[in-house]
Parts: sequence; structure tokens; C-alpha cells
Amino acid sequence: MPVDRRQQVIEAAAKSFALFGYKATTMEQVAKIASVGKGTIYTFFSNKEELFDEILRSVIRDMKRIAEQEVNPHEPFFENLHRSLDSLLEFRSEHELLIKLGQEVRDFGTPQAKDAMNKIEGAILNYLQLQVLRALERGEIRSMDPKIVSFVLLKLYIALTSDWNKLFDPLGKEEIKEFTRAFLAQGLAG
Repeated sequence: MPVDRRQQVIEAAAKSFALFGYKATTMEQVAKIASVGKGTIYTFFSNKEELFDEILRSVIRDMKRIAEQEVNPHEPFFENLHRSLDSLLEFRSEHELLIKLGQEVRDFGTPQAKDAMNKIEGAILNYLQLQVLRALERGEIRSMDPKIVSFVLLKLYIALTSDWNKLFDPLGKEEIKEFTRAFLAQGLAG
């Protein structure tokens, strides 16, 4: 079976970006990890940014697939919401590249890392917006701007699953689920 050099380069680049971050990754490192000449990389990608974007698109595709696996069209909006957000935030907190990019944003403010993290958050918001639109169509929630609702849902969930833990004992998944439902259902229920 022939070696897929393009895929070999992508996998090596993903490893390099996860280990060293965007700023410190070089095409030389990627070539070394992939065991190819630097010129091989340039046959597929014109620069580091293009290679990074390819990897980021792949991460976003993975996130969408993972979230969609959690949706059961026969279950209520809030049940699907919790499972989807749990899986997305777990993926984000465990994915080595996303962890490294988050550190790079905090430590150095690298513009490309910031942009990447914004794209990840944008993908999550777009996904949530689709879920909110489905709930609106099914009459499960009151008519409100899906973009705003999605933003509030994501920020509330991050606040309860991550930010809360910096000051207080972590909440369990069921506590977060019940609080989110009680807090939002009164304002969103149709």
C-alpha cells in the first residue's frame, strides 16, 4: 500500500503544533517528524498557515461529528444540549493541540493561536445555533435570537464547568445540568 505523504505531513504537523504551539513550529520540524524533505511539504501546502488551517478544519470536523453523535432527535432540547456541550467541552479540554493553543494565547498572545481558538469557539456556537433553531421549530423554546441564545448557553456552560472550579469545589454533571435547566427553562420555555 503506497504511503500517503500528504496525510503523513498533516499528522506530523498536528503533532508539532500540539507539542510546540503555532509560534514555535517550523516547517523543518514538521519535515523531520514526518521523515520527509521540506520540499515535500511545499508540494501540498504553500506555507505554515495553510497547513495549520487544514489541521484546524479537521479538528472542527471531529468536534461536529462528536457533538452530533450525542443528539437524539426524539429527546428534548435540554437533554441533547447537555450531552453535546459535555462532549464538546471534554474534547476541547483533552485535545492536545487545543490545550497547547490555549496556553499559547495565555502566555504569548500569538495572533494565529487566538484566531484558531476563536474559530473553534465559532464552530461550537454555530453548532449550538443549529440546535437552538431545531428547538424553536419544534416549539420547545420561546422565540429568541438563536445567535444570542447560543452564546449565552456556551458561556454559562463554560462558567459552570470551568470558571466555577477556580473559586469553588467543582459541580457534578447532574448539578450543572439541573442548574442550567432551571436557570434557562423559565426564560426559554415556550
